[in-house]
Amino acid sequence: MYDTSDLRKGLKINVDGNPYVVVEAQFVKPGKGAAFTRTRMKNLITGLILERSWRSGEKLEPADVEEATMQFSFREGDTYHFMDTTTFETIPVHADHVGDAKDYLADNLIVSVTVYNGRPIAVTPPNFVEIQIADAEPGVRGDTASNVTKAATLVTGASIQVPMFVNKGDVIRIDTRTGEYLERIR
Repeated sequence: MYDTSDLRKGLKINVDGNPYVVVEAQFVKPGKGAAFTRTRMKNLITGLILERSWRSGEKLEPADVEEATMQFSFREGDTYHFMDTTTFETIPVHADHVGDAKDYLADNLIVSVTVYNGRPIAVTPPNFVEIQIADAEPGVRGDTASNVTKAATLVTGASIQVPMFVNKGDVIRIDTRTGEYLERIR
């Protein structure tokens, strides 16, 4: 069992029989009355956001979810296929459960798949991925002002803003939490 003091971003808890992940948690100590923790949580199955306050000292039930390390194999229509790295079993995951991770799913990428009652419900890529640029606008010579960016398309089909010196075919590192360019890999 979790206590309200354990509430933090990323914690998975069970609320009303459904698994939720805490998106935001804020401890509040009003001048009058008991302290409480205000939270925003995302339902791991439906994706709906729930806001709820918990009085200090309340007990919370951990969600019955498992995290499995899997390798992205291939995409077939709206279905993404992942291979369990321990059993080598292939598991299909619908695009609705992959979410924004689809923008970073390069071949053979190792990801974390959240499984609830034997069903995959969420895919989490690593915090940093290295992906090749499929297409980029040419840089304008002489445009060297600081923080000038241009649009580029990754091999996964996602668009990202990159500095002017990044070209087609370059491999870049991206922060998957924010979707921002970090550096070019030499």
